[in-house]
Amino acid sequence: MTVLSLAQQAAQARTNSVPCRTYDADLWFAEDQASTDQAQGLCQQCPLQAACLSEALLRQEPAGVWGGELFERGQIVAAHKPKGRPRKDADEIAAVAAARLASRLVEVSQALEQDSPELAEQLSEAVTEIVGAA
Repeated sequence: MTVLSLAQQAAQARTNSVPCRTYDADLWFAEDQASTDQAQGLCQQCPLQAACLSEALLRQEPAGVWGGELFERGQIVAAHKPKGRPRKDADEIAAVAAARLASRLVEVSQALEQDSPELAEQLSEAVTEIVGAA
């Protein structure tokens, strides 16, 4: 499935009002956290969220918000990396972010079990790795 096929699914489902087709595309590729949070919030109501996220994972999207998750260098990240020195509580923040990501991946994996059991299994393995590394 490609970005084009996701757009075709939206058109077939008469959901031309999906957020990424309604709002400015730059919102999904913004550098500031406030815009990223807004894009992620808009994705939460999208009927194509699970399909969009699974395809972005398969393509290892280099950047942007896809399926409600922020991608950087082909990986899901919790937030944009701040410039400057690392925070003193960076390990604690990373652990919280890893737990949030693992929880979100479990939700997506459960949503995908019917449509794509192989991808759901890959997500379950990723969750195990994330939880083990945290």
